[in-house]
Amino acid sequence: MKIPTLSGVRGCVQISVRGEGTNHLINALAESGIPVWDIRPTSATTADMKLLLRDFHVLRPLLKRTGCRMHVKRRIGLPFLLTRLFKRKFFAIGIVLFFMMLLILSSLVWNVNVVGNEKLATEDILKAAREEGVRPYQWIFRLKDPDKLSRALSVKLPETSWIGVERKGTTITIQVVEAEKPEKQPLVSPRHLISRSDAVVTSIYAEQGRPLVQKNTRVKKGQVLISGILGNDEANTQTVVAKGEVKGLVWHEYNLEVPLVQKQKVYTGERKNKSYLVLGNRAVQLWGYGKEPFEKSETLTELDPLTWRSIKLPIGWMTEKVMEVSEARETLQPEEAKKLGLQGAIRDILAKYGNDSQIISQKILHEKKENGKVYMKVLFEVEERIAEELPIVHSQGE
Repeated sequence: MKIPTLSGVRGCVQISVRGEGTNHLINALAESGIPVWDIRPTSATTADMKLLLRDFHVLRPLLKRTGCRMHVKRRIGLPFLLTRLFKRKFFAIGIVLFFMMLLILSSLVWNVNVVGNEKLATEDILKAAREEGVRPYQWIFRLKDPDKLSRALSVKLPETSWIGVERKGTTITIQVVEAEKPEKQPLVSPRHLISRSDAVVTSIYAEQGRPLVQKNTRVKKGQVLISGILGNDEANTQTVVAKGEVKGLVWHEYNLEVPLVQKQKVYTGERKNKSYLVLGNRAVQLWGYGKEPFEKSETLTELDPLTWRSIKLPIGWMTEKVMEVSEARETLQPEEAKKLGLQGAIRDILAKYGNDSQIISQKILHEKKENGKVYMKVLFEVEERIAEELPIVHSQGE
């Protein structure tokens, strides 16, 4: 017999019928218009079948008339599921509350991102967005249409040529295209280029101004290298901003102190995990309570947000890995300590005087080993940029 429509929603039962009149019962059901299906004889006097829940009570008179007995084997469908859930009230309430919370959380704005701005401050853009109702914890249904928001923000931020507003899930992205304005050239007063240290000039290039030294000239600190005054006649002089590049050999003396025993951080492999449930900007710890069992440790945090398709939901899971750290000691030979100290001094020179500086030579003036350390006095000969600016100050009589 054909299966009734929506039998799973309406509810049905699978029964086992036994008795000499099983065939008479099936015929009586058909004559009464009661739909039965999946009829399977299991023996000469027994058969399994299914019927709708509404017809279950109608079956009793027919059983008495045919002398059969019935046993319910399965209860199928939504009515029975609801009955089981009703018996487990707290479980059912928990499921309802979970989906309600998920619906509420996905109906709020959790993040407002600004991209594309370089000169315009992000805080100024967010302030203008808040005035238009775009802010975290705002209901999504209360937001204006993205086109209206774009026009309103463009009016509030005249420094922009275009603003786009896009919403993906619970995140609002404000795309900014800044208006191009001609850069204002800074007002620079006339100035010289002078030497910032005692040196021997190795190269000089005067883009603007009058060079006063040549290659291989020994100069002192503060000496003018490229003059910002053009002309020799006092009546026909002109002051300009001296520009150019001057390199020279400079000597730097370093007093180095390197311990022979170096301390290093090593992970032992032991760790403790802490798990958190993340709701928006807050995290609730679920596991991993108790004091840390390690004397020294480092913590690594991993965040795993819940996503639906390409939408990142404001709920997720966070794990903190507390890893035990021990201190390892390494004993260096004196030559290794010397090499380590020289490398550190070279890095310091490049950081202070520019990565284009070149170490021409290095000379150890003094060296000793004492109290578990290596002491050195080292003289470095470095080719570096030696020019710095000095404004030209005119006297009141000029």
